[in-house]
Amino acid sequence: MHSMEVDSSMTIADLKALAEAEMRIPLADMILTHNGIELVDATKSITDAGIAPDDIILVTARTFAAAAPPDRAEQIRQQLLMDAAARQNVAVQNPELIAAINHPPEFRRILTALEVARQEAQRRMEQEQQYLQNADEFDVEAQKKIEAAIRKENIHRNLEMAMEMHPESFGRVVMLYIDTFVNGVPVKAFVDSGAQATIMSPSCAEKCMCLQTKKEDNLENISTVLLGKIMHLLDERFAGIAEGVGTAKILGRVHHAEIKVGQQSLDCSFTIMEGKGVELLFGLDQLRRHLACIDLAENCLKINGEKIPFLPEHELPDHAREKKRSIENESSHSSPPKLAAISQTGNPSSGSNSSSSRPTAAAASASASTRNGGQQNYPEEVIKGLMDLGVTREQAIQALDLHGGNADFAANSLF
Repeated sequence: MHSMEVDSSMTIADLKALAEAEMRIPLADMILTHNGIELVDATKSITDAGIAPDDIILVTARTFAAAAPPDRAEQIRQQLLMDAAARQNVAVQNPELIAAINHPPEFRRILTALEVARQEAQRRMEQEQQYLQNADEFDVEAQKKIEAAIRKENIHRNLEMAMEMHPESFGRVVMLYIDTFVNGVPVKAFVDSGAQATIMSPSCAEKCMCLQTKKEDNLENISTVLLGKIMHLLDERFAGIAEGVGTAKILGRVHHAEIKVGQQSLDCSFTIMEGKGVELLFGLDQLRRHLACIDLAENCLKINGEKIPFLPEHELPDHAREKKRSIENESSHSSPPKLAAISQTGNPSSGSNSSSSRPTAAAASASASTRNGGQQNYPEEVIKGLMDLGVTREQAIQALDLHGGNADFAANSLF
């Protein structure tokens, strides 16, 4: 309640100005009401407006009708249309939603259905928690559910702690590649100390020309002869099948070729193996032979005192560059399947009268960085746990496929 002494000849406009200074209400938003009637004509005097001494004038601020909240579904749709990365991430979990992105009504319907499913899952979870709180402490089934709930909560807390303490562990690791020259042909080699043998793809072997020394009859003069592609030197007696996580066909072995690493030329042998993967995998056999050291602190490969830097991500070969998550795509850093052993075939002979022999090739193994493309069987309780987060069974399985069966990472991607 504010009391003001004003002259009866003062206009309503002047009265509003006085009230603005007194009450801090903007003049444009101010409404004066006398006896339930708004004082609209600001040119009238107080007397002409019928205001008598000691009358009460109600001063209020004009309230504007709140703007209608934007359609959340349309807002999300527009954001996805403008953000290709977000659109691709959503496509992994909800391909139907992205398929309808150009059809607003269908997009809204699917988004609403997802929200209803999420709320239903939340309701079921709350009911389950209420049931567990009121359950008989001697009920075996209830105790199992309580144990599962505690375990799930611990896993979630562990995940949150990891995301806070070392979030980099959830990113992709840039694999270790170096620039090499195989018989003068530039090749980006994948350094893998977990691979027992050095492996080359057939396509890489086809393009690499091979130089080999040849001794003359006098055993003194040595000349270099261009023999052609490395595949021309393929010893098929060392062919076989590599078994492990999947299988790969081994075409054979090239026993000697020259590889230039840094400023050094090194003698090397290769196992030629089929399958999608790196062109050249520099394995443990050659790393040990040349006393190489993988120095992650300096981000380089050290051989005979020379430091060969690992390639930054933008210089990696196309197949090894980090790609966006997609169910259909294989891991961006794929390599030949992990090999348990090599089954050798073939009976080489050293001459027309020599007896047959079977050379034994070194067992080769390569780090598995691709996922098995076949159908994966996941524990039902793991799938159900993900479904409890409000997703369908298919989406839960897709998330598990995407993260190699890791339930924690799959659950995190669903949030």
